[in-house]
Amino acid sequence: MARTGIKVVNSFASTAQLSHQSENGAPFDVFAAADIGHVDQLVRDGKLLADSRAIYARGKLVLWVPQTLSLRTLQDLTRPEVRFIAIATPAAAPYGKAAVQTLQAAGLWDKIERKVAYATNINLAREYAASGNADAAFTAYSLVMNSGGRIIEIDPASHEPLDQAIAIVSTSKQAALAREFLAFVTKGPGVDILRGYGYELPRR
Repeated sequence: MARTGIKVVNSFASTAQLSHQSENGAPFDVFAAADIGHVDQLVRDGKLLADSRAIYARGKLVLWVPQTLSLRTLQDLTRPEVRFIAIATPAAAPYGKAAVQTLQAAGLWDKIERKVAYATNINLAREYAASGNADAAFTAYSLVMNSGGRIIEIDPASHEPLDQAIAIVSTSKQAALAREFLAFVTKGPGVDILRGYGYELPRR
């Protein structure tokens, strides 16, 4: 990070994949998830330091339509010209689970399930739509807020909150630096940076 002089090397994957890697001794210092459950389970298993656990953001689920289809509502997904809808695998990605919950709440899941193309994570779901292999994608607002196309906002009451937790890996060899990083993300300028990328402030 330029402001602290700490070099941060990121490893991106679905929350479930990163959780599995952390559980099996991957050389991470910090685990940031797109939900709370995976972090809390790793804390219970002793893989993450309980006193470092914090909620750092609340994510925002959207439906992104990058191409020329004039979709304006979730109900428009039932139209015959909509061939494929990209969703991150619900079992691996909290945003994918939230997307399915949203469609179920709207009474649309049974109508469009056959159109769903599953991706291993929300970034890949976005790429499916960006490449034209899907007509729309359920993904994080932070990934598409500056990508053009149409963004259809999702009522957050239609799915479980996308609160996102972070904690230090118990075997970290750089625990002091990891705590500095967490402080930056949860208390310092990192809060404003996250807000600028479309995340809401954590619920304290």
